[in-house]
Amino acid sequence: MSDKIDLYSDRGVLLKSDVDLKEISPLKNAAMKKLINLTKRTVAVNLAGIEQGFKKGKVGGKGRAIKGRELNYDVVANADAIAAKIKALLQVEKGDDTVVQVLGGGKQLLVQIPTARVDVASEFVVGMTAAAAATVEALIQQFKAGYAEAPMVHATVWGQYPQTVGMDGGNIASVLNIPQNDEGLGFALRNVMANHLAVITKRNAMNAAALSAIYEQIGEFEMGNAMGIFERHQLLGLGCQINANNMLYETVKKNGKTGTIGTVVHSIVERAIEDKVIKAGKKFPSGFTMYEANDVSMWNAYNAGGVLAATMVNCGALRGAQAVSSTLLYYNDLVEKETALPGCDFGRVMGTAVGFSFFSHSIYGGGGPGVFNGNHVVTRHSRGFAIPCVAAAVALDAGTQMFTPEMTSSLVGAIYGEIKEFREPIVSVAEAV
Repeated sequence: MSDKIDLYSDRGVLLKSDVDLKEISPLKNAAMKKLINLTKRTVAVNLAGIEQGFKKGKVGGKGRAIKGRELNYDVVANADAIAAKIKALLQVEKGDDTVVQVLGGGKQLLVQIPTARVDVASEFVVGMTAAAAATVEALIQQFKAGYAEAPMVHATVWGQYPQTVGMDGGNIASVLNIPQNDEGLGFALRNVMANHLAVITKRNAMNAAALSAIYEQIGEFEMGNAMGIFERHQLLGLGCQINANNMLYETVKKNGKTGTIGTVVHSIVERAIEDKVIKAGKKFPSGFTMYEANDVSMWNAYNAGGVLAATMVNCGALRGAQAVSSTLLYYNDLVEKETALPGCDFGRVMGTAVGFSFFSHSIYGGGGPGVFNGNHVVTRHSRGFAIPCVAAAVALDAGTQMFTPEMTSSLVGAIYGEIKEFREPIVSVAEAV
């Protein structure tokens, strides 16, 4: 890979110039490596939720309550003492990288288990299980719970586990889902719903898209889709979706006030011609010109940035996420008609959009865009280029969804949003070059 790119911020400010494309690879970039490490290690503990569960006897979610088994434990008031106990339980060596931070006046804990525990685990779930087990033990110690109270402590923290595989109704949260919910090999980091990404990045659309793109492309590496010539193909697309060469920012700015999906298509095609990525080919008697790609992977990357820019223009004007699936569809439909070249991801983004429209808000209507992810059976088909657009659309949404980010992801946002690599991925990746 001999490509050079310039890295720009979400405000169009040059961060690093003349960067080798391989430097934004998850195999090389230190910020991405740290992001993966922290994703596996970081867990949110909802102390306020635990306290309410104790006082009302509510365990396992879905309105479940056990009358007569209420516990009058002042969990939030004792957050500092509980945090200290959890840290002592999780530590492997004194002074290791274990972190237990009290947030929200004692309502939440940011827990990062030590890397030593991750290194000896076969799966990423060790973050959730270690944090949950340590929280149960710390609560039992703090409130001197006996054999009658301890099961309620366990159920309030862990939720329905082990009666069911998931921790439904529990008070431990991670951006990662359980492995049993992954659609196949390598999908773990693609199994992060768009609502999470929006709140973690404080609803900054470009950072939400960048965080999603990083997760999606790390997943592509993990599942074997970035091997050989495809490594450059995937990294070029990633670069354009994290604002390499300022293309994303400039396109949105140019079209933001009065633009449409169609004008974004014109901007991308014009830039691709100017940059000699594509060239005019056969011209028909009607005047229609077919174009040829001088660099197929670069053309795909321009469209990866283009479909994201079109999403920001269209969903930003609407202030609603619901238009994202139709934007994914019609940007690519228009660019194919304009050039006779394939759209983003060789039709996979367009195909994803058709099923996405049906499942998110057609006659099926299973949920808004915010609850979708790159692991979903409807949206898994694109090789990492569709879900960043969904994350951006959700960040721009003004409350039109049935399942808002604040409803589904407030705990995750409060915890992961404290960490710069999650909150500001564009700057973090550039700083690590």
